[in-house]
Amino acid sequence: MRYQQPKCDPPGAEVDDAAVIDRVLKGDTDAFALLMNKYGAMVVNRIKYHVPEAGLEETVQDAFTRAYRSLGTCRDRKKFKAWLSSIAVKAAYDYLRKQYRCKETAVSKLNADHRDWLEHVSIQQSEEAYHRRLARREAREVLDWALSRLPVQDRMVLELVHLQEIPVKEAAELLGWSAINVKVRSHRSRKKLKAIMEELIDREKEML
Repeated sequence: MRYQQPKCDPPGAEVDDAAVIDRVLKGDTDAFALLMNKYGAMVVNRIKYHVPEAGLEETVQDAFTRAYRSLGTCRDRKKFKAWLSSIAVKAAYDYLRKQYRCKETAVSKLNADHRDWLEHVSIQQSEEAYHRRLARREAREVLDWALSRLPVQDRMVLELVHLQEIPVKEAAELLGWSAINVKVRSHRSRKKLKAIMEELIDREKEML
């Protein structure tokens, strides 16, 4: 069963998750498409924050395949959306884990626009200037570069808690961790990311 983004919302009554799940489990496998159409955009949005565009379609498909195969384990059907969201995050996590390499990405991978942004940051490092430039495309790409140097668990928790501003309790449910673990790891991961960014800025200063 393959997910395809619907061109528009299907007309008619609201899809009853519990009823559709019951139909699927009783053998009406085609009914699962109703859930895919209803929650397709949510799954895409949950995954695309963590996974590059090149791997987005594959990971979305993986998430729905996992959900379909384990549908019988969804005990509280009223919370199907949260259950599916958790599966989407785990699919993104597994994708990143497969792609992750311990070898450091060379600074030379950053192009002239990225280096220009770093130069400005190294000259004017006020917090206000940093956050203003963070909104620029180059800044986001530099941040993505820095995040790619972190272990996958650190990257996931940083993106969920600090970048997407998802509450710790919800992030813990999505990741399948304890809330304490999320708090501790997010704190440590933030320090690691800060150290990476400072190292990068220091390198740029040396080249000025």
